[in-house]
Amino acid sequence: MTLGGIAALIAAVAFLILVLFLIKVLNKAAQAVEKIDTTVAEVNKTIAVVTNDVDLLSRQVEGLLVKSNDLLEDVNGKVATVDPLFQAIADLSESVSDLNSASRNLVRRFTLVGRNSNAAGMAGKMGGAAYRFYKNRKGKGTSETAEDLQKDSEAEMDDIVQEYQEYTTD
Repeated sequence: MTLGGIAALIAAVAFLILVLFLIKVLNKAAQAVEKIDTTVAEVNKTIAVVTNDVDLLSRQVEGLLVKSNDLLEDVNGKVATVDPLFQAIADLSESVSDLNSASRNLVRRFTLVGRNSNAAGMAGKMGGAAYRFYKNRKGKGTSETAEDLQKDSEAEMDDIVQEYQEYTTD
């Protein structure tokens, strides 16, 4: 073999090694492409499922929002209906408060009138006792002794004064 033949043989062996190496690399690249295809197919399936779920969820959320808006409108309508009732209750409570104040004032006036009447009654009793004392002192119309009359009159005056003091402390 000649030198040119040996060189050709070396080049052929080198080319064969290069082709074998390229076959191995291309084979691994093909396997990687297959795995990528499988992954892409799974991702597409997952995206399709997620898209369907999102579509379903968005329809359900839209339905819930519509129902929520209807419910909110209903509640607002009922609040608007009940609002005058609360205003009427507030007005009624104010009227009841005014009525209570007027009742207190009326009771206070009657109490004052009653006290004045009691004071007038006490003054009448005291005047009557003083008159009887004076009358008894002169000795008109009685057969009792002056000392007995004076004691009775003083006792009656003491009772009236005690009754008046109890009245004024109440």
